[in-house]
Amino acid sequence: MGSVRPRTETGKLFIDFRYQGQRCREQTLLDNTVANRRRLEQLLDKIEQDISVGTFDYASTFPNSPRARKFARYSEQLNGAPLLSEFVKEWWQENAFRWKRSGIKNMRSTLDKHLLPTFGGMVVSLISKGDILKFRASLAELPGRSGNKLSNKRINNIMQPLKSILDEAAERYGFVSPFRAIKRLPVNKPDVNPFSLAEVMLFLEEVRQDFRNYYTTRFFSGLRTGEIDGLRWKNVDFERGLIYVREAFTYGEMDTTKTPGSDRDVQMSSLVRDSLLAQRKLTITNSEFVFCNRDGRQIDQSNVTKRIWYPTLERLGMEKRRPYQTRHTAATLWLAAGENPEWVARQLGHSSSQMLFQTYSRFIPNATRQDGSAIESLIQKTILTEDNHERTDAD
Repeated sequence: MGSVRPRTETGKLFIDFRYQGQRCREQTLLDNTVANRRRLEQLLDKIEQDISVGTFDYASTFPNSPRARKFARYSEQLNGAPLLSEFVKEWWQENAFRWKRSGIKNMRSTLDKHLLPTFGGMVVSLISKGDILKFRASLAELPGRSGNKLSNKRINNIMQPLKSILDEAAERYGFVSPFRAIKRLPVNKPDVNPFSLAEVMLFLEEVRQDFRNYYTTRFFSGLRTGEIDGLRWKNVDFERGLIYVREAFTYGEMDTTKTPGSDRDVQMSSLVRDSLLAQRKLTITNSEFVFCNRDGRQIDQSNVTKRIWYPTLERLGMEKRRPYQTRHTAATLWLAAGENPEWVARQLGHSSSQMLFQTYSRFIPNATRQDGSAIESLIQKTILTEDNHERTDAD
């Protein structure tokens, strides 16, 4: 948003606005009076309107300005290229149909919150590498969800659609994409901080009883948050001992799973089966969802995390961890028990075991089994040991 202000030294008015990503200050010989301010504010309104629709002519508006020659040289580079805000409309129509609903929401948020406010009024062919690097540096100063600054991963996710837009525009309008020499920021490996089996058992003993089935299923199935929150009874097969993962509850809506490879059949362990059988008695008559609220709708994950998950960890004196660590816990328990990594990868919905080795390499002692029996053995051994301790204490 531009402004009209007087110079401190002379008291003469000047216009301050942004054009093509640059701050422009044009001086006048007008005194700081109400009438003169109104006159320049009307000019500023017209300038900003013309900029927004791509018809602003710097040279005709400020013929004696040194910037007029500079922007005239820019005009020679346009080749009919549109403003980024205009090109985005075309790009959106051509690509949005390919994205999931959650992806559309994320992309719309990125465009409206970050990209369009910064680059929307700039001609695509005039956006420079310097403009992009300055924008990326500004993102690094923004606060993230946890109160820290935005992570490199989040910054890369914001930059990716800008790259896609400018690369496509460059191909269509015959200019070199400014992204050609810009690399993605390095990203740390995923935060894998799983629970031990003993910690899992303690958590399940302490957690509120009406959420025990829910967290037992999370800890021993490896389901993602959206997958378990959107799990319907029609996708639970007790006869075959399988959970059919075909959909997920994300951003308040049912949607497809994260990736095509995420569709899978998850094998129930005895603990998961028993928990789901117990849960069926509670919700099968009033909801299509396995885990639901009192109205039979999907649970509010944010609310559950704040009211159930974190308070339980705090009461046990356990390190504060995101609920997603239940998925990492399932993976590491399977691997520690000696399950075959290929079987574990299928349980998690990975297309291959490559990601598994990259993420959980330090948790893989061997690769000898392939049928889910190793984790059964580990669970039963732990339960038996606890029972023996209880009997010994009683004696």
